Amino acid sequence: MYTIHRENMNNMKEVIKNILIQKFGETGETTSVFRAPARINIIGEHVDYLGGYVLPAAIDYYVYVSIRKNNLRQFRVYSKQFDNLVVSESLESNKQVDWVNYIYGVINEIFILGHVITGFDMVIDGNIPTGAGLSSSAALEVVVVYALSEIFGLQIPREEIAVIGQRAENNFVGVNCGIMDQFIIANGKDNSCLLLQTDSLEYSYIPLDLGDVGFYLINSEVKHSLKDSEYNERRKECDTALNKIKDKYKELENLYNLDVLSDLKQFGFKPNEQKRVGHVLGEKARTKKVIAAISKKDAKTIGDCLFQTHNSLSEKFEVSCVETDFLVQELKRLGVLGARMMGGGFGGCVLVLDFKNNFEPIQKEIQRTYSQKTGLNPRFYHFEICNGVEYA
Repeated sequence: MYTIHRENMNNMKEVIKNILIQKFGETGETTSVFRAPARINIIGEHVDYLGGYVLPAAIDYYVYVSIRKNNLRQFRVYSKQFDNLVVSESLESNKQVDWVNYIYGVINEIFILGHVITGFDMVIDGNIPTGAGLSSSAALEVVVVYALSEIFGLQIPREEIAVIGQRAENNFVGVNCGIMDQFIIANGKDNSCLLLQTDSLEYSYIPLDLGDVGFYLINSEVKHSLKDSEYNERRKECDTALNKIKDKYKELENLYNLDVLSDLKQFGFKPNEQKRVGHVLGEKARTKKVIAAISKKDAKTIGDCLFQTHNSLSEKFEVSCVETDFLVQELKRLGVLGARMMGGGFGGCVLVLDFKNNFEPIQKEIQRTYSQKTGLNPRFYHFEICNGVEYA
């Protein structure tokens, strides 16, 4: 939700502390600054709300907040990017200022758990590109929960912080997202991806070192909003497919656990339901391959799986778009190891795996061909894998 360049983040802590004083005055209360990262997902796309395994990592683009208690029983929040100041004593949905609903949502979930928050002043800024599939909204949810937990002494564990963020987005914002984004943003670890079983929330860390091969991102500059997209429709289709399966296999708890070898025709799926199930089962098999390949530093297998996942997301889950399809096709033509659309879909970023010394010629050619095709100028993002939410 908040976009500035990576190189301008070094003095962010002091900048947003000073803005808080400018907007709300001196009170004597201590001001603290926190940050939450963006995320990538290497494999396991659109299975996090279906009980599947995912393999995300936190990356060093951030949402920052400065915050202090105000003891006014008011929530006073200022967004530097949008230059919006919102003051409220209630948690009613704000239809004019959409970003504040992510904050209201997590406060509401904290109240439901029985915690007390007596009011606060907050300033928000950061550099996670909006609408790019890097989970700027989840980062905002997580950093707000973490900040409130710290300044009000709520002692909310990181795993529960993630669940609060997800519930806020499901219940208050109205997006039926899974747990992956909030979980990795709360629990990320330097130089490691996180293997998360999204049903049980069991997780482990997998060191990620592929030598002279690395990941980067290309932003298609096609903006998406999950709330207004077909994201929720895809989830409904998966739910109706699961219900049909349960007519024969009542013990099946989630779609991801369906036997890959099952004859899908026996369930009487509609065409769209069959395609969605096909993606889920294919992604399950690809995730196993990628986990094994990371341990062997087998970049070719990882890359092949990325291409396969993109094809599945485009053709079976139907959450890609013309622009991201073109980017992946061009990258494959140019010989990169792997590429796929990432995130909820309908635009956003493409995740690329390739030899690090190939980046510059690939960038020049993609900028030329993509601009000719779409009239848009793609943005390229390098990143480091980093820790989850923390004091800045």
